[in-house]
Amino acid sequence: MSAQTHTAAHTAARVTTTRTTGERRTLRKVLWGAQILLAAFLFFASALPKFAGQADAVRTFEEIGWGQWLRYLTGTVEAAGAIGLVVPRLAGLAAAGLIGLMGGAALTQLLVLEPAWALLPVAFAVVFAAVAWDRRAESR
Repeated sequence: MSAQTHTAAHTAARVTTTRTTGERRTLRKVLWGAQILLAAFLFFASALPKFAGQADAVRTFEEIGWGQWLRYLTGTVEAAGAIGLVVPRLAGLAAAGLIGLMGGAALTQLLVLEPAWALLPVAFAVVFAAVAWDRRAESR
């Protein structure tokens, strides 16, 4: 192998690595943005109304039929997950736990409440799966 061929191959490998690293940084920034938005939604629009006893939340959990204790448990899991999503070392574990919560929410929507709304927790679960996968190294 000539010196020019070796240098060209080395340069091509470096460009590929740099491009991959740049794409990875962009993906991580997008995921952090999604994590922050989902954390804010989970905490302020979902958990707090459950804790405050907002009429819609109370009525929804009455329809589910398992009692209001489930409303408090769900709000607690959502709040803990929201906080975990914005803590780098906990983000992957929080996302993994929230996948389970979203699975329960989707099943509840399908079987008890409004089947069309099952798509929202499924979409959230897909994002949480991407976060859990991307943050798996930090979760170890």
